[in-house]
Amino acid sequence: MPHQDSAGLEKLLRFTFKDGKLLREAVTHKSYAIERGENVFNERLEFLGDSILSAVTAHWLFKRYPSDDEGRLSKLKSQLVSRPSLVEWARDIDLGRFLLLSPGEESTGGRDRESLLANVFEALIGAIFLDQGFPKAQRFIVRFLSKKKRIVETDYKSKLQELIQKRYKVPPTYLLTAESGPDHAKTFHIEVRVRQRLLGKGEGHSKKEAEQAAAYQALKKIRAHRIAKKLDPESLVD
Repeated sequence: MPHQDSAGLEKLLRFTFKDGKLLREAVTHKSYAIERGENVFNERLEFLGDSILSAVTAHWLFKRYPSDDEGRLSKLKSQLVSRPSLVEWARDIDLGRFLLLSPGEESTGGRDRESLLANVFEALIGAIFLDQGFPKAQRFIVRFLSKKKRIVETDYKSKLQELIQKRYKVPPTYLLTAESGPDHAKTFHIEVRVRQRLLGKGEGHSKKEAEQAAAYQALKKIRAHRIAKKLDPESLVD
């Protein structure tokens, strides 16, 4: 990564790396590395960052909600570390601008692809941890968690099912279309359909997370049609 780019990203991160190679690794997509005959890219850092994010978020919720039981804390944690949250945080710091991608990935919209943004955000957490330890990684994560002044439990699958079943008396169906990545960081790819019409696609580190992501995309599509076309939501599947 050129020095001016790394300096710009560090300013947005509010973190200066001692080892610049870790920052470069964190923003390097596999396609970019392979194209250049390199074997250093961000998937290992993503695996590490995912675990650190989970631990920090659990601790933050444990302190913030001292009276809540394990069940509610688990639901809140699942929402906070979900792909929509990570994508929101990645876009807050304009992370897509700094990704190292192959021309093919870039030409297909990789810089704003939600899966890439979420993965790189986790990789940055792993890189910060390796560079300066757990307290600095924790501080970085809490900075984003603290923006959540109010956490509302959102079950996108339930919202979508209520919307579709009200009109058609049948629930949407979810189909696992692919699994990718190494066993320790597998990504599941899910489609949600109604009457064979594709409404949304989602990815996640578990099938449940991927289904929620697919439902979220379906709801976004329905909302966009309602605003742009002024159509009834169910017209998408007629």
